Amino acid sequence: MITDYMTIAEFEDYSLKICFTILILFMFFIVFDLARKSKGGKWAYIALFGGLGLGMVGFIAKYFIKMSLQGG
Repeated sequence: MITDYMTIAEFEDYSLKICFTILILFMFFIVFDLARKSKGGKWAYIALFGGLGLGMVGFIAKYFIKMSLQGG
């Protein structure tokens, strides 16, 4: 069983990181495809990827903020 190798909290932590990474990559593909099909030009790419980029920066910043509050 999985509990022989890691705790439930560790499994949840790894699962969250892996699944969110996959979700972000999938959203990146969706936004790229949407921008390409809309033929909106470079400003459409900038606006769409800027919004997605802020979401990714927030997810990554959460990790570093959590690490700094825990002291390591």
